[in-house]
Amino acid sequence: MPDRITPNSVVLGFDTSAAHCAAALLRGDTVLAAAHEDMTKGQAERLMPMLEELLAGAGLSWRDLDVIGVGTGPGNFTGIRMAVAAARGLALSLGIPAIGVEAPEALACGLARPCRVVIAGRGDMVTWQDFAEREKEGRPQQAATGALPPGPAPAVPAVGIAEGVARLAADRAHLPQPRPAPVYLRPADAAPGRGAPPVILA
Repeated sequence: MPDRITPNSVVLGFDTSAAHCAAALLRGDTVLAAAHEDMTKGQAERLMPMLEELLAGAGLSWRDLDVIGVGTGPGNFTGIRMAVAAARGLALSLGIPAIGVEAPEALACGLARPCRVVIAGRGDMVTWQDFAEREKEGRPQQAATGALPPGPAPAVPAVGIAEGVARLAADRAHLPQPRPAPVYLRPADAAPGRGAPPVILA
């Protein structure tokens, strides 16, 4: 499949790791279509229609896709599992790669480095991660709002989360990648599937 990847590859990225359903469609560096709908539930019912609407609006079909990118969290357990399952299924049926991208990485896409990404969570908790000039520092972590360690001020994302997912998936598609798997900061409330186990961060 890597021989299908070109600078003008068509990439579909989507994310349901938080209270939203978001998707972006790219051809090379150009955003063909994007959508972001805030919702606390219903992502499972909304995701596939949203993706079909994006493709139709750009005059494309599923078979025009070269790469699928999916947000793998951390975030909402159900939303992450649903999006990862959708990405794996689409990739298998279309014969194209599916590439997982963590939420902080997606939101750091296009930002000047060093930077810190902070994502609101439940209650007074946030997920945060620092990114150095070339490589990310460590892994996503959780903390109470106002209890972050010293570091860069939280940055305002330069692109939406789905666009960041799509851009990073395109960047990584020419190299072998593991199958997307959920990334959690604590054990899941429900038992994981039989596929690759979720990554549980310290």
